[in-house]
Amino acid sequence: MDSAPRSPNGFLSSLTADDFELIRPHLRTADLTQDLVLVEVDETLKRAYLPHRGVISLVVKLARGEHVQIAMVGRDSIFGAFAALGDPIALNSAVVLVPGVASTIDLDQLRAAADQSVTFRTLLARHGLAVYAQIQQTAGCNASHTVESRLARCLLHTRDLSGSDKLVLTQEAMAQMIGARRNSVSLVANTLQQANFIHYSRGHIEITNLDGLIKTSCECYATVKAQYDRLLRPHIHGAVA
Repeated sequence: MDSAPRSPNGFLSSLTADDFELIRPHLRTADLTQDLVLVEVDETLKRAYLPHRGVISLVVKLARGEHVQIAMVGRDSIFGAFAALGDPIALNSAVVLVPGVASTIDLDQLRAAADQSVTFRTLLARHGLAVYAQIQQTAGCNASHTVESRLARCLLHTRDLSGSDKLVLTQEAMAQMIGARRNSVSLVANTLQQANFIHYSRGHIEITNLDGLIKTSCECYATVKAQYDRLLRPHIHGAVA
């Protein structure tokens, strides 16, 4: 059974053959179109999403209308892990930031697999913890670090999740990513461009100097990466980029 091609999604590829079989018949494929809202806060999440390509942005909406990104989920993980293990009411909104394709599964089927298998349930918990680690690091980062280092961190993370040096991100999306005003994003993106770390034009960003961008980023990029490696990498059997 392991000789069958495994999914490009990190969660699916890390399942044992037996655990994968628990959900395989229930998996469907869905397009992740840009700006598609997967769930709003306080709604009941009905399906989990496991991106093959594309990035899902988890967003908190504040009373005055501000939207702040608290985490991203891409091809390395799953959106809906804690909902399957605990309560299905969404604590935040989830919106497609970078378009792509995902496997999707009814939350009840995911919960049933977790109930049947301790190893499946443990992996779900570890993926949930990895996203939680990202959320708490983002909170500290947005409170303490410069707009420039925060934007560098988010661009690096988006690059990792999307697998491309070329990104399409509006000023509004970048402002949400780093919890800043749009005019601040424009100034900082221009600074990064003048340093020749990125090329930025009308929402199209190309990372042209990866090392420079990493040096500009705060420690939060490496911290989150290390937490993901600790929580997820030892458990991956298939090859995940």
